[in-house]
Amino acid sequence: MTTPIIELDGVSKRFVKKLDVAERFARRLGAKVEEHTVHAVDCVDMVIQPGEVVGLVGESGCGKSTLGRCVAGVHLPTEGTILYRGKDVTTLRGKESLESRLKVQMIFQDPMSSLNPRLKVSEIISEAPLFHGLITRGEVDDYVAMTMQRVGLDPSYHQRYPHQFSGGQRQRIGIARALAVKPDFIVCDEAVAALDVSIQAQVLNLFMDLRQDLGLTYLFISHDLGVVEHLSDRVVIMYLGRVVETAPTEELFLSPNHPYTQALLAEAPRLEINRRIYAPIKGEIPSPLDPPMGCHFHPRCPHAMDRCRVEAPKLKEIAPGRVSACHLNDG
Repeated sequence: MTTPIIELDGVSKRFVKKLDVAERFARRLGAKVEEHTVHAVDCVDMVIQPGEVVGLVGESGCGKSTLGRCVAGVHLPTEGTILYRGKDVTTLRGKESLESRLKVQMIFQDPMSSLNPRLKVSEIISEAPLFHGLITRGEVDDYVAMTMQRVGLDPSYHQRYPHQFSGGQRQRIGIARALAVKPDFIVCDEAVAALDVSIQAQVLNLFMDLRQDLGLTYLFISHDLGVVEHLSDRVVIMYLGRVVETAPTEELFLSPNHPYTQALLAEAPRLEINRRIYAPIKGEIPSPLDPPMGCHFHPRCPHAMDRCRVEAPKLKEIAPGRVSACHLNDG
């Protein structure tokens, strides 16, 4: 069996806000001041095979971007392990550690804020491969030109700064920067959300062309179900830091299992559905500072029962290649 390119085992990420001097002094005087802990990601298991495009979907604040940053090495997990081709990335040292970090890259949502405004495009693209010895200084011009052409940019613009490009062109620069270190796995964090719809289509087609030409694997993070359906082989649904359902794309969109997935898909606009009043899922996503006990979705779930309020459901295989975390599957 093929070794997964990325494997997550019980990955959690918590952010703790420590008390400052005034708050510590206030607590000594008897004030009820506590440290705040944000439970961004809660015990996530995930396996991604080479060549797959896995869509990661959920409402804003569900922890999908934090999970993506953990996979890309931007954040270290608080608990759990992340394996790259079967090796724990936190235990790798030297050449192996460098290789694993270069092979997993990330493309961010806002290209303007993720590109250094003081660097020219040629410097943005060549900085990392030059630093890590992938190219020599004499090869920079040709390498930058080749990389820009690969993402659909005119190489003659290599001396321009990011602010001199449109939003779609800036995102292509971000893609070129990620490709410059020759990765085989890319985390796309809402990579087309900030673009116009017509430009989104161009960038999505670029992702698919690069996948075919370079053999890339993607973790595609998005809240746009239409984009995920078009792009992904498999979809992972997250809610308040937990994975609630995973399934092949076609099966998930035809027959969602988890009540949260059902609610998401029911309210997604469709051309074939006419004269329908759309309404969001009832209630608001709870705060990750104080997530509810049991199933995190139970305060908003129309099928919630007493068991849901006290016992967190485990991911259970409901069909080959499909898992879901809902007590209704135990019946």
